[in-house]
Amino acid sequence: MSHQLELDTAGLLCPEPVMMLHVEIRKMASKEVLKVIATDPSTTRDIPKFCNFLGHSLVDQTQENGFFYYWIQKK
Repeated sequence: MSHQLELDTAGLLCPEPVMMLHVEIRKMASKEVLKVIATDPSTTRDIPKFCNFLGHSLVDQTQENGFFYYWIQKK
């Protein structure tokens, strides 16, 4: 999946990944895609809720070898 920016939150626990995501999204231009890398399983709940609440699109999400990957398009 193509993306313009990447945020690596591996090793961080809730609420840090979502707090960092919030900071990065603010810096982005509309329609840009951010890839988020996480290891905290709570992100599977928190990141979709973040996107839904703020109106951003969760374009894709996958899990592989203990890592969670999210592609978020800013509204």
